[in-house]
Amino acid sequence: MIEETIVEVFAAGGCRGSLSVREIDGPRRLSVAGGELAVAASTFKIAIGLEFFCRAAEGDVDPAERVAVSPAEASPGGQGLCITEDPVEISLRDTARLMLTISDNTATDVLIRRVGIERVRARLAGLGLTGFHLPGTIRYELDTAARAAGFAGWEAMAARIRHAPSPQEGEAVWRRVLASPGMRPGRISSVTADDLAALLRAVWRDEAGPAQACSDLRRMMGQQRLTRKIAAGFGPHVQVVSKSGTVPGGVSNDAGVVAFPDGRRYAIAVLTRPLTPGAPTREDILGTAARVALDHLRAPGTPPSS
Repeated sequence: MIEETIVEVFAAGGCRGSLSVREIDGPRRLSVAGGELAVAASTFKIAIGLEFFCRAAEGDVDPAERVAVSPAEASPGGQGLCITEDPVEISLRDTARLMLTISDNTATDVLIRRVGIERVRARLAGLGLTGFHLPGTIRYELDTAARAAGFAGWEAMAARIRHAPSPQEGEAVWRRVLASPGMRPGRISSVTADDLAALLRAVWRDEAGPAQACSDLRRMMGQQRLTRKIAAGFGPHVQVVSKSGTVPGGVSNDAGVVAFPDGRRYAIAVLTRPLTPGAPTREDILGTAARVALDHLRAPGTPPSS
């Protein structure tokens, strides 16, 4: 059974996970624990990008509008606007670009505040995608997770790690956060692999919103250059456009579209978590699982739904 094979692939990489594939131009599909709610990590930023580009196409938001971002407003994250020492002025469109290409958390929170998380939820609900759970800004989510682990907030937790007497004690603090209720699916941004793949299929079919919005989102997602996850399972002749998501020691995800030279395209979401909390996941395992799933779906004689 293909489902058992994919579970074995995950286990070989030291993780458990869920996977969903939807053929974009046909009926074929595959789901392995695809209805299971999982921590989304940064894959939920696809939904934020969709709402932004839809609102721009509908005339509600000017993508050239400039916003000022000060260091005091920065959200936790390792790259992008959070590392600036001075106030920055940037267009909303380029804020979306930073969110989708380098997974900038500060840029994401700027867009969430601009478009409204309730509008994002409403658009997803209108598409029948009820497997998304989006509480709010990233800053809010991370503060909530840190408080659930017994800290005053994210900065207090980060300071404890920075000033830990040894790396091992710092890692113990982080494992405490990973094990806290605030990091469980349904408490932090979460999604099912089935709904994430369905969203991508709708975007690639111009069915998630105005055609211009879907096109803009596809184009910008194509500017991410990460190749360690789903793309690692395929050669250079296969085009992969994706948005990854990572919580160190907790989550390794990727979601995107795989296009083969024969013209067949597939939306795919792979969501994983380590068998041992705090342990790293081999990122190439996501690519292996994706390749195994697509080899199965593309094989002659495979039924449309597996």
